[in-house]
Amino acid sequence: MTNIQKRLTSTNFLSGPLKTIFITCCLLIATTNFLTAQDNSPYSRYGIGDIVPSTNVINRGMGKISAAYTDFLSINFSNPASYTGFQGFKEPRSNKLQSGRVIFDIGINYDSRTLQEPNSPSKFRAQNLLFSYLQFGVPLSAKTGFSFGLRPVSRISYKIQTKELLPLTNTSDSVYTLYTGDGGSFLPNVGLAHRFGKLSIGINAGYLFGKKDYSTRRTFINDSVAYYSSNHQTKTVFGSIFLQGGLQYTDSISKNTTLTIGATGNLATTLNANQDIIRETYTPTADAGDLRIDSVYEQTGINGTMKYPSSFTVGFAIDKNRYEYRKTAWMLGADFTTTAWSNYRYYGATDFTQNTWEIKVGGSLRPIPKKNFFSRVTYRAGFNIGPDYINTGKKLPQFGASFGMGLPVGI
Repeated sequence: MTNIQKRLTSTNFLSGPLKTIFITCCLLIATTNFLTAQDNSPYSRYGIGDIVPSTNVINRGMGKISAAYTDFLSINFSNPASYTGFQGFKEPRSNKLQSGRVIFDIGINYDSRTLQEPNSPSKFRAQNLLFSYLQFGVPLSAKTGFSFGLRPVSRISYKIQTKELLPLTNTSDSVYTLYTGDGGSFLPNVGLAHRFGKLSIGINAGYLFGKKDYSTRRTFINDSVAYYSSNHQTKTVFGSIFLQGGLQYTDSISKNTTLTIGATGNLATTLNANQDIIRETYTPTADAGDLRIDSVYEQTGINGTMKYPSSFTVGFAIDKNRYEYRKTAWMLGADFTTTAWSNYRYYGATDFTQNTWEIKVGGSLRPIPKKNFFSRVTYRAGFNIGPDYINTGKKLPQFGASFGMGLPVGI
């Protein structure tokens, strides 16, 4: 998977706030509408779908560590306490405060996956260009930072076809079944953080919304009898206010070396949902699509709830010479995350979900700057391990390793 990130910085945000907000809205709409693709992920049928990484590009390059990470050139929206880093930093040689800048941070993922049935040589490959996040960071004062943006939380996308002979018959009748799923969830959010001495406290508030659209279409194939096709479809939309809090405590442990301890999390959230259930027969046409023949059963506007689980992350980060650009700088950190996915509910029903944990370890290194271009590159690497939150009777272990580079490209 390749991540593409672009940043723009500006010092005159307050001189044109309406213009900035207008451009932001246009980018949000354009990015959400056009960066879509047809994926095929059967496990997205369960829970809320495939979980999208909740970290920015820099954090993903370091194994997804984020609880104790902060930076004045990127937006760590995984922990809102990090927004106090927008105000800038003190230059070690002069001890002067360098003013912070407005940060525009956008991420796009290129994703490639291969599906293969057991004991079958056939394979299915899907390649997708997907919207990852769009975020703004604004330094309000020397101790206060503000952020707002949009990011996906999960996505549902699958299409599975089966063809099988009808059991208990002496004919060659067969049935063709198409299983499809579409949807996912998004989180537009705003965040605010303030620093009290060595302690930073932040909060993200947003509206978590999405949809789940599942359909099973079945067609009977017979040489002499024409059967109508059937469609069993369930459409659900959901949404509610979502809150996340965060803390970061930073202290010096030696000259130019600091230790940061961070924590972030959210309580379980009840999402209001509205559901339509459709059971119908139809006939496919070349021009008009699927035409309904008869509505066998239909019920719309069914109110209910979905329960999104609580999640908590703790971690630490040690960095050396972060702002001393004439010396080698490095950072090392680790996170532990736990999420109570066994408490997930969909209209009161459980799903194939289980509690999860994840260990993330990573760091970065910036060599001593020389005339050589690669001596000024920041290198990042890390790994993460933990089970998938979907368990259909067979556990799905996950392990990831990452590597990234921060290239010194002027804008």
